[in-house]
Amino acid sequence: MIDSSTMNEIIAGLQDGSVVPYLGPGVLNDVMSVENDARIPADSESLILAMNGGQPMAPRLMYEFPRAAMNLELKKGRSYVERFLTETYGQKKWQRAAFHDWLAEITPPYVIDINRDTQLQDSYRDIPHTLIVGTARLGGTNYRFKLYHYDGSNYSEIEQDQTDKNLPILFKPMGTPTPSPSYIAADADYVDYITELMGGFAIPSFLKEYRKNKRYLLIGMRLTRDTERMVLSDMIFGAEKPAGWSFMPSPTEKEKRFCHNKNIEVIEADWEQLAQEVTSRRAINVA
Repeated sequence: MIDSSTMNEIIAGLQDGSVVPYLGPGVLNDVMSVENDARIPADSESLILAMNGGQPMAPRLMYEFPRAAMNLELKKGRSYVERFLTETYGQKKWQRAAFHDWLAEITPPYVIDINRDTQLQDSYRDIPHTLIVGTARLGGTNYRFKLYHYDGSNYSEIEQDQTDKNLPILFKPMGTPTPSPSYIAADADYVDYITELMGGFAIPSFLKEYRKNKRYLLIGMRLTRDTERMVLSDMIFGAEKPAGWSFMPSPTEKEKRFCHNKNIEVIEADWEQLAQEVTSRRAINVA
């Protein structure tokens, strides 16, 4: 159970924007293909298997998706990995995640989603917003992001000084197929992206100011791998102390230590408990 004061704090923060949802693969656990019983590949192992035609790779490659993606990139080219991700998330049809249906009712003003699918963007389909997409290994620029303005119908690429700071912000650091495919996938992508993230070139300047003293709500995130921890550490730079909460059933000792070091409270429960509380409060208010 979650104590009522913590629940009140989280719900109030989600509503006023001081608490930022940080979404991991677990929010897509219930997403199935509309054509068969295939589950959407979202976590590291399922992505590796899908990318390799359903066949497991060597144990050292199965350890983490970026490692496996780097191996296949070296064998088949970077376009192979990018094409796989675009076909998986931009062309195949998937059911809606229950989590995203719930989040669409709240539409927080700022969300970070490390998944590469488009369900978060679909939730804001009728709402003008700013989209930030992570990029890697680009020539001619130090920046490792692209900015888009969504006007309620279409995306258009913009510069930092064109950003409407009154609109919701959707941050997809690991990429998305829409509006233009861009992904952080292979080891080389992560090395480049995290290096520039640490140097301040993977975060737009307006967001560096906006994110100060925010707290974060980690949902569907496991923190057993270095890449996720390194990206998270820089994404929440400048957070309030304590920095937030993580809904994480059965956390490992390693995950507990990491969250403790980052001033993140671990709540050993699924996100559904939060959703049920928000829904019940709304029902009371409506009545």
